[in-house]
Parts: sequence; C-alpha cells; structure tokens
Amino acid sequence: MRIAVVDGMGGGIGAQIVVRLKSVVAAPHSIIALGANASATSAMVKAGADVGATGENAIAFNATRVGCIAGPIGIVIPNSMMGEISPAIATAVASSDAAKVLIPLQQMHVEFVGVESKLLSTMIDQLAERVAAILEGEKTS
Repeated sequence: MRIAVVDGMGGGIGAQIVVRLKSVVAAPHSIIALGANASATSAMVKAGADVGATGENAIAFNATRVGCIAGPIGIVIPNSMMGEISPAIATAVASSDAAKVLIPLQQMHVEFVGVESKLLSTMIDQLAERVAAILEGEKTS
C-alpha cells in the first residue's frame, strides 16, 4: 500500500509523522510526501519519505492513487494553513477513497469540541498505530 503524508507550511508535522510511520511501514508499502509547498515536501523527504511531490495538482493526482492519507486535519479544510490548503486540495483529499488518518489540530477558524487535548507526540503515535492496523487489515483481506 502507498501511504501519503500531506502537509503544508514548513512540513514540520508531516516530517514528524513520516519519522514515526517509518517504524511501522515496511516494504512493499511506501510513504509518499505530498506538500502544499516545496518546503513541506522537502522536510518530509528529509524525514524519510520514499518519494515526494509538491503542489495542488500533485496532491489531487496522488490522492486517488494511495490507500491511506495521513496528516493534520487542516488538509481537508479549505483555506486552512494560512490559505495553503486550497479548496481543490481539501476536496481531493476528502473525496479520495483512501483511508484518512488525521490529527485534530485546532485551526484558526474551526473549533473541535468533544476531542480530548493531547500532546502532539501522543497523537502522532496514535496515527501510526492506526496506519499499522490498516496495513495489518490489508494482509488479512
């Protein structure tokens, strides 16, 4: 399975996700870094993603070709990350048939209620555990 990690801004959260996923994702599975900008893509590739691509079209194109998409919740909210997540990116990610494992980080214009506040490192660990479970389920299917 191909797992896409999508991020914007400087790619710091995406890079942390990639580092953590490397411990649960082994061949034949791969991690694809999809950045809203070149800095985000570069950070995720430096963190260990197998390949990277940048921009709205790259994200939209690859969202239909992966089995799982991971990242902060902002990747499905139009105009989040200070406008870097275009409506086209948010729609492509949200509409993808891929499983989506998202971290519920607060956005300036969106508030989440009923979500327990946790350390980012804890949420990234939980994301990796969920992706591992998805990969394990694929083996038994």
